[in-house]
Amino acid sequence: MKILVGIARFIIGVFFIFSGFVKLVDPVGFSYKLEEYFGAVVLNIEFLIPFALIIAIFVVIFELLLGVMLILGFAPKFTIWSLLLMIIFFTFLTFYSAYTGKVTDCGCFGSAIPMTPWQSFWKDVVLLILILFLFFNQKYLTPLFRPVSSHKWVVTVVGIGCLALTYHVLMHLPIIDFRAYKVGTNIPEGMTRPEGAPEAIYDYNWRFKIDGEEKIITTQGSYPQVDGDFIDVETKLVKEGYVPPIHDFIITKDGEDFTESLLSEENLLMITAYDLSKSEREGWIETKKAIDTARENGYKVIVLSAAGPELVEKTKNEIGLDVPFYVMDETTIKTIVRSNPGLVVLHDGTIVQKVHWNDVEKLKF
Repeated sequence: MKILVGIARFIIGVFFIFSGFVKLVDPVGFSYKLEEYFGAVVLNIEFLIPFALIIAIFVVIFELLLGVMLILGFAPKFTIWSLLLMIIFFTFLTFYSAYTGKVTDCGCFGSAIPMTPWQSFWKDVVLLILILFLFFNQKYLTPLFRPVSSHKWVVTVVGIGCLALTYHVLMHLPIIDFRAYKVGTNIPEGMTRPEGAPEAIYDYNWRFKIDGEEKIITTQGSYPQVDGDFIDVETKLVKEGYVPPIHDFIITKDGEDFTESLLSEENLLMITAYDLSKSEREGWIETKKAIDTARENGYKVIVLSAAGPELVEKTKNEIGLDVPFYVMDETTIKTIVRSNPGLVVLHDGTIVQKVHWNDVEKLKF
């Protein structure tokens, strides 16, 4: 039994450390996922949205520390109870997401390992079973090494390290970029669908009125040959098809698509601001320096935002920006760079540099 407890303890501990770390390197990304959960469409607790980043930082650091504490055998009762309550909550959340279909990716591993809600739910079920096993066999949890008093210093050092890492990535960018827009990515290639890639399969449920009765006839696309009056049709996804890593990168202006032409620019500086009303004014001061330098070196400069024309004009006048604004989906902008504003340098559609506005001086044109 002691060996089994040791194995379960190690598996759970490593899992929580890994899960916490991959979100800790990008807490802003995890806060976006929490905002999605807090929204009206999912849990409808919108009053928590302004606190999403604080909650995200607390959750990921606590998650990582619990993994460390479990492996060390530090404060076993507190650790086991905390793990149990946390996994019960996560299991409920992932089941709710999977059952309702309101969230397509739980964010359990940040952007590192995307998982469907059902995959996340069954993962949590396995963890719940393992944690319950530890819960009922706590007497076999012994300290990893002695003296036991040294454990608290290890936990303290890890906690301070987590806070330092959090501060660094908030002031700059994630130290590890797991997203589809990392440096070195060619965006047009990322949007390409390989030849022979599997297509998505849908069931088409056609509703007809036949001989005075409503009947549903299901096909996988073709219009059914029936004698009756067509009422409506509903589609249901049966099997996921291939989805390119980049499938939502669309740049528009006045209703016209400029994606292809802008990605073919030899030298392009994209300034991203998913929400102009929340963007850092100090950041725009630093960004304007980069705009001037980029133009002097022959770069085309644009701003990508999801804001409406009125807010765009107001922002341009307040900051004194003489740069064309283009429209892009807010979620896509958030995914490209975790800074508001952020700066991305592209050569022929390939991302060669990406920085937080705090690091404008690091850009090379």
